[in-house]
Amino acid sequence: MECRRTHGVPALFSFFVPGLGQLVKGDFLKAIGIWLAFMVTGAMHIIGTGFLIWVIIWVWQLYDAYNA
Repeated sequence: MECRRTHGVPALFSFFVPGLGQLVKGDFLKAIGIWLAFMVTGAMHIIGTGFLIWVIIWVWQLYDAYNA
């Protein structure tokens, strides 16, 4: 019997909580890396930079949660 993989659920989780889709799929190190990247770019918001990087990371992690 073929195992069906659900891609939409991890992507939905990652839409609301970045990195949660990777965590659900078992990619623990990738989820931790995403959380660290969001913390760094969040700190960069304070000095006025980092928003574009934050958006790029957010879109990439959604794509990754859906496809990987």
